[in-house]
Amino acid sequence: MTRLTRSDLDALPAYVPGRSVPGAIKLASNEVPYGPLPGVVDAIIAASSAIDRYPDMGVSALRAAIAARLGIDGARIVTGCGSVALAEHLVRATCLPGDEVVHAWRSFEAYPIITATTAVTGIRVPNADDHTHDLPAMAKTITERTRVVLVCNPNNPTGTASTRSELDAFINDVPADVLIVLDEAYREFVTDPSVPDGVVSYGDRPNVAVLRTFSKAWGLAGLRVGYLVAHPPVAAAVRKVLTPFSTSSLAQAAALAALRAEAEMRRRADLILVERQRVLAAVQAVVPGVPTTQANFVWLPLGQRSIEFSEMCEQAGVIVRPFAGEGVRVTIGKPEENDAMLAALATWGTDPPAL
Repeated sequence: MTRLTRSDLDALPAYVPGRSVPGAIKLASNEVPYGPLPGVVDAIIAASSAIDRYPDMGVSALRAAIAARLGIDGARIVTGCGSVALAEHLVRATCLPGDEVVHAWRSFEAYPIITATTAVTGIRVPNADDHTHDLPAMAKTITERTRVVLVCNPNNPTGTASTRSELDAFINDVPADVLIVLDEAYREFVTDPSVPDGVVSYGDRPNVAVLRTFSKAWGLAGLRVGYLVAHPPVAAAVRKVLTPFSTSSLAQAAALAALRAEAEMRRRADLILVERQRVLAAVQAVVPGVPTTQANFVWLPLGQRSIEFSEMCEQAGVIVRPFAGEGVRVTIGKPEENDAMLAALATWGTDPPAL
């Protein structure tokens, strides 16, 4: 039988989104549970009257607003269909078939998909025992074929973060012709002062690019809009490989409105941070080895019992995100939603067998 698709994709796992079950509490996708920010829906409605026209391909107004907020040149900013799409475009802009991309594992599950579909070799470096990136091991893995290193900070799904001293040493060890991509999708939830802002701390490095998203703290997961910050030559190369018009007119309008509501975004993020501390303490009292998190979720290293716990949560009306054989990621929701998950955990943890 004639084959019409790539045979190597047979071994590639599909991206698994957080599940939605009607009537259940969804703590599986790291969404913020408070609805769109003020002004966002009105901006979308206003922009919808022109959806018969293509959006501004240069995303001029949004790029200018982001640049003003960050205090940088707009030429360094590229927007796209979420930060994950921009990670893929960065690999396309820097790598040829056979080149290598280094990333930690477990980390964002899209990374292996990006490397496989762009015909590059993905090099996975195991996380340290405390679930943080093993940056020295990642640096030692770099070869002459390495073009990109992906650093998820805070890391999805473990919530752990690399500190400034760790990143300083790592970035100094990486050759100047290797692009370091700091994926900071959860930056707005970082409270540890030792965890650096990649744009502020490494913006002067030509071989560092930073990814950000409006999908998490800014409440625009359904519109898929993110951005990267890189030196102008890297940003220009990425624009060449972008899918044309990939930041829709509705996404542009919504992101601009969200930026105008930054104070409310911060207030909502702070609510999540209060709940994060409460939930973290509660799960650490039941599950051994739960790491401190700098994101809007917690990681339960349940190993072979991960699916079991996920299924028990679903029976209790709570949807979490299991990673078979490794752990379970639980998004921080509203207090009553978190209480439902903690009640399920308490029931499950009354007499658990050894992990």
